[in-house]
Amino acid sequence: MFNIASVQKPAAQALRQDGLSLLLPADLTTELQLPTPQWLQGWQPLTDAWNRLPPDAHLRDGGHYRRRRHGCFVQELPSGALTQTPHRAHWQPTEYNALHGGFERWFDPIEPGVAEAPAWTELLTSLGHLFAQVKAVPRWFIEAHQFRIDTTGGVGRPTPEGAHRDGVDFVVVLLVARQGVKGGETRVFDAHGPHGMRFLMEQPLTTLLMDDERVIHETTPILPADDPAGNHVKAFRDTLVLTYRAAGFQAP
Repeated sequence: MFNIASVQKPAAQALRQDGLSLLLPADLTTELQLPTPQWLQGWQPLTDAWNRLPPDAHLRDGGHYRRRRHGCFVQELPSGALTQTPHRAHWQPTEYNALHGGFERWFDPIEPGVAEAPAWTELLTSLGHLFAQVKAVPRWFIEAHQFRIDTTGGVGRPTPEGAHRDGVDFVVVLLVARQGVKGGETRVFDAHGPHGMRFLMEQPLTTLLMDDERVIHETTPILPADDPAGNHVKAFRDTLVLTYRAAGFQAP
């Protein structure tokens, strides 16, 4: 198993050496050189947008547990200039997503108030600069996915396709919120060997960075948590997933 070190390596070093870096909330702004507390003050209002995600109409397992929005951006380097592209479909080859690959999936766009917010653009830009320290490229093609997985049907599946790669250079999974659920264990495995790591992302802003060529990942299903008081609590897990790819957006 990979080990989560008690003293964290710098994120760029961990990505180069291990293919992944797990940032705790207190480390995120430091590693990405985001202004604190200004960035946190700007980010927090954006999290309400996860309450307005429309249903994912493309689930092929018959479930109704996923809501999402999607947007695409291009970041020029070394300037870091970030531009949102005209809205486009999300597409993956079946090689990386046997369940939902091979066809264009159109999702509702990310709300302009989110995609144009300084905290959003600073996050995407800072991550792009970090990844450029690991892999020098002229630009990043970035896809952003807002996800809510809930337990309305009894169980929610964050990764119904199972353990997978995304066919990109780097993947970011940032926990936005987790309420009233159990399960949802994140698992990361060496794509070319037996080693792996498992952990729960429980605190908002816990962030997993992965070199997609070196590791595969999945998150186990979530279930409603037991409430000793018998109260009905809405149960969900909200994440922001970002992918960075140098070779353009994936397309048919």
